[in-house]
Amino acid sequence: MKPIIEFCANNAGFGTDVILNRLKEQHDCEVIEYGCLTGCGMCYMSPYALVNGDTVAAETAEQLYDVILELIKEIESLD
Repeated sequence: MKPIIEFCANNAGFGTDVILNRLKEQHDCEVIEYGCLTGCGMCYMSPYALVNGDTVAAETAEQLYDVILELIKEIESLD
């Protein structure tokens, strides 16, 4: 099963739009961008995404990318 990675368009100011595109191009996962993930303000505090429904956040977009990659590896190892 492909991991589902969801991003908030309002969070793009942190650089998550770049990560979103890299994930789409380089990894076997489903990447979705929404206008809002109903995180009630999370998009203004730090880069974040949902990975299979679980919220993950980091200090920078690059760190978020690394966290997401680790989670993708964990998910793939369970299959």
